[in-house]
Amino acid sequence: MNADKKLQILVYGATGSQAGAVPAHLLKAGHQPYVLTRTADKAAHHAQAGAIVVEGDMADADRLRQLSEGMDAVSLLIPFFANPAEVADYGRNAIDAAKAAGVKLLVWNTSGFILPVRTGNPSIDVRIEVAEYLRQSGLPHIIIQPSVYLENLLGPWTAPFVATQNQVAYPVPTDMAIGWIASDDVSALTVAALERPELAGANWPVSGLETPDGPALARAFSDGLGRPVEYYAMPPREFGGILDQAFGPGAGTAAANEYQRMWDFPEQRPNFRADMPPVLEKLSVRMTSVSEWVAQHRAVFSA
Repeated sequence: MNADKKLQILVYGATGSQAGAVPAHLLKAGHQPYVLTRTADKAAHHAQAGAIVVEGDMADADRLRQLSEGMDAVSLLIPFFANPAEVADYGRNAIDAAKAAGVKLLVWNTSGFILPVRTGNPSIDVRIEVAEYLRQSGLPHIIIQPSVYLENLLGPWTAPFVATQNQVAYPVPTDMAIGWIASDDVSALTVAALERPELAGANWPVSGLETPDGPALARAFSDGLGRPVEYYAMPPREFGGILDQAFGPGAGTAAANEYQRMWDFPEQRPNFRADMPPVLEKLSVRMTSVSEWVAQHRAVFSA
């Protein structure tokens, strides 16, 4: 494969925000994306842009094998909000299907860093299981591990606070630096990787080029919106309550506990930053600054 050849690429997760821009980047590069979805209507905008929409379910191993036939490559994203046991099955099914079809490269967006040790949280530890299965499969692959999506700041725990109170609210301590990354940039990195099968075996944590702490994040919002914005280190319990309201009682408990650990044990905080220059030497992608991203979403952050 090379960037000059039109590639046939099966894309998982393109109806969600994390991989939603992959088809557009593939089309822009002259490739043919096949967007997998359980309901074709959800991918109508991709079809209108030129993608081929195919219906299937990641739980249906036979269907995935059928759809993988004839594909040059696969862009994999697994819905980690599902039951962890189901998530592992989804990953194995997609990997098995790609290997059986003789796919030359699979690029996996892990939806977060793969931690070096198990945490006891099945929703996080399942990434370790899928990564090991992928390695043992022998399928040529590239792994892209994004840090923290800027799109998280569009949620009800942040956007309304910016719009009505000029506060960037997020449940991490003021002094904690995060390499926020735009989902569009992760999609662009994924597509660049899909064109580089010679890089198979690469396993890259990726983040934005900036690593702002709370006040620096607020300054980026101020620049992007053209008005003063401050940082509000939201107590994790308050964050969990907002999740409960948004997704149902109990939905915020696990997340609130994870964030509380960052407050209670500073020495154990995850490092949401990545060494990007070596990655960008291989994958030529222009990264989006935080202030640029904020300006792009100005309407969401306005009252």
